[in-house]
Amino acid sequence: MPISFDTGGFQQADASSWVDPGTGDMAAVQYFDLPPDLPAPLEDVETLRARLTAIHAPAGGLIEAWVIGVDGQPALLRIEKMRRRDQPTGLVFAASIVVPKDRCSAVLMLFCEETGITGMREAMTMARLGFESMYPPHPYAPDVRGDLPYNRADAAEFDADFPDHPLSRVRAWLTRTVPTIRLDPAFAALPPFRG
Repeated sequence: MPISFDTGGFQQADASSWVDPGTGDMAAVQYFDLPPDLPAPLEDVETLRARLTAIHAPAGGLIEAWVIGVDGQPALLRIEKMRRRDQPTGLVFAASIVVPKDRCSAVLMLFCEETGITGMREAMTMARLGFESMYPPHPYAPDVRGDLPYNRADAAEFDADFPDHPLSRVRAWLTRTVPTIRLDPAFAALPPFRG
């Protein structure tokens, strides 16, 4: 696998996935031996964000997307939300870090499920901000309305108020993990993704 990371706190489930025994959060790595299907080059962040918002809208919603550096290489970091398939309530919050090359890509993902009493982050944020402020247009694509619309409660500014929420766990894991990601030198040396 051309991508590795610090798996501290996680137990290995199989050759490419790890589980946090305390939360059930799952991290996984994947390698795709085909050209990346990103909808725009990493250099065109505005177009990339707008198109990703539209792509994620039918089955959930894009929360945020950034172009970051991973072990000296450009990568796409995105956080999204989707409905749980096995439960009538609750969401799954997922982060993915895609390191694209011209002919392949390496991906690191984290999935955090909302369990127990759901919707507390949204309800408490709505009580603070008011319903009228909860669902503004998506900042990346104002005309796109997804299955799970853009929600002010998903903002990072509320993570400290809800440290155990799966979205807060996603961001905390990213903060800890991104600096530890390492790429195989042969993979890193491949020609870059141009879109």
